[in-house]
Amino acid sequence: MSLHPVLHDVTERIRRRSRASRAAYLAGIEAMHQAGPNRSRLSCGNLAHGFAACGPTDKSRLRGGATPNLGIVTAYNDMLSAHQPYETYPQLIREHARSLGATAQVAGGVPAMCDGVTQGRAGMELSLFSRDVIAQATAIGLSHDMFDSTVHLGICDKIVPGLLIGALAFGHLPAIFIPAGPMTPGIPNKQKAEVRERYAAGEATRDELLEAEAASYHAPGTCTFYGTANSNQVLLEAMGVQLPGSFANPGTSLRDALTRAATERALRISALGDDYRPLGRVIDERAIVNAVVALMATGGSTNHTIHWPAVARAAGIVLTWDDMDKLSQVVPLLARVYPNGEADVNRFHAAGGIGFVFRELLDAGLMHADVETVLPGGMRAWCDEPTLTDGTLGFAPTVATSGDETVVRPASAPFEAQGGLRLLRGNLGRSLIKLSAVKPEFRTIEAPAVVVDDPRALNKLHASGLLPQDFVAVVRYQGPKANGMPELHSLAPLLGMLQNQGRRVALVTDGRLSGASGKIPAAIHLTPEAARGGPLARLREGDIVRLDGEAGTLEALVAADEWAARELAPSTAHCAWDIGRNLFAFNRAMVSPADQGALSISCGPPARDGGQWDYDSEYELGNDPHMAAEAPHESKDA
Repeated sequence: MSLHPVLHDVTERIRRRSRASRAAYLAGIEAMHQAGPNRSRLSCGNLAHGFAACGPTDKSRLRGGATPNLGIVTAYNDMLSAHQPYETYPQLIREHARSLGATAQVAGGVPAMCDGVTQGRAGMELSLFSRDVIAQATAIGLSHDMFDSTVHLGICDKIVPGLLIGALAFGHLPAIFIPAGPMTPGIPNKQKAEVRERYAAGEATRDELLEAEAASYHAPGTCTFYGTANSNQVLLEAMGVQLPGSFANPGTSLRDALTRAATERALRISALGDDYRPLGRVIDERAIVNAVVALMATGGSTNHTIHWPAVARAAGIVLTWDDMDKLSQVVPLLARVYPNGEADVNRFHAAGGIGFVFRELLDAGLMHADVETVLPGGMRAWCDEPTLTDGTLGFAPTVATSGDETVVRPASAPFEAQGGLRLLRGNLGRSLIKLSAVKPEFRTIEAPAVVVDDPRALNKLHASGLLPQDFVAVVRYQGPKANGMPELHSLAPLLGMLQNQGRRVALVTDGRLSGASGKIPAAIHLTPEAARGGPLARLREGDIVRLDGEAGTLEALVAADEWAARELAPSTAHCAWDIGRNLFAFNRAMVSPADQGALSISCGPPARDGGQWDYDSEYELGNDPHMAAEAPHESKDA
């Protein structure tokens, strides 16, 4: 099947837009490669420090410099279920590397915080910026020039994008990402959500709620819903930097076999192996497009509309929300996994999972097949699923037909003709909505605004009986510059309960919602944010707001002359200073807008003209009147 013309056009637009920055990036990593294995350039004192703690065998191999040394970057901690399984991975990787005549060392650790723990808490104000800290920590770990290839142990929200950004700074090194897998099924996600909504209505006790939550989040592994963590795994496979089999459960023989296979492959694709495949060359414009396509086809996390422009930037590639929107309009929705359906990721995997979806997309011309990946054979290798027979790992074609058409469907009979996300434009700015989780009858709303600067205020208004029958909840001053762009998922039970009662409700915010964005219509990541002087700060209590997800519009229905004359309302939100927030003041001051990745660090090659990036004519200020308040050229060198 030939490539769909929209995929071809979007890819070419990205390539043209990124020509100078991508060339600079590739030149940089080629220069690092041409210098030879970095370990060979270390002084005797440097090298001795690098292997001082090793055993005799590893020490001998590192002294010689003729065998590859694998750098392990790990996000292990034992508080978080998704990362707890990584405790034993370094030992498994080291032992397997030794058996292959190579070495492996933990290069460093990176933080891993969980939005599920900090949801609705002050700690959420550190969440998004943790991605940039992870990128920097990855670079610190790899800065010792001891490694010929890398493996990255991370699975959840900001951890994977942060690892990717950091690894791309060392793009001359090959890199493979190794997952830990999802926990086994607990109580159905729908049942958990129902208890949350009953608790919000005062109909369930705290003990009932805790019992439901504990029965859902009950074991090592990622949460079983299709949020950011599990979307990460699909996108990594779509870019060809993680082996097939992301959803094999922790603690199984298959999971260990896949970890050993990833170790072996990471050694083979090093510059000292026989199939050199540096990460910076693997992640090109086509790989980025494949990741976006996979996101749309599976109804994945809205957080990736921030993370993947940032990841692309780290490789010298400029990805825009317009690109994502264009792709979403031609990529069919092939999966329904909670919150877009009732199945968890284990059921998705059993029904055909990633391999089935990718094969359908490739056969329909909706993915680039001819890309360089960490495996030979391009993207077709990811249409297979791993098997373990008598202890031997193999890969077999995934099921020919869906194992459950309520969960995955072929491209010829999708759940919807378009993907899960839509770009909204209007006099309030640009934002995104996850349509795949919202029933068609709820995708349009016209109602008065209830304007707050603190999400907790909505619950107080509800408790006091002060919320209108139908309304648009406007939660502003929640963008990256204001307070680090926390997720507002704690509002979902309240708004979901009100919608269940027959009321029409929606959310409009310059903050994030969640990788588990649910059933209410929500215009999120609104940019320019209120803290940058965005029009959201002009909105007043009672203004009529119209959100039309199908048409892609978001408007305050206020007379133009009155709208233009209004002053910007200052934030009334209380700033938390007791949870390390003051340590991130620089990040808030320097962060780029949400549609440019919300980056607070310099990322990728230096931009042209002392800080400006190339954009093609379709993305220039003036072609979209709703971008006039914040042109992409105004961002910092991020």
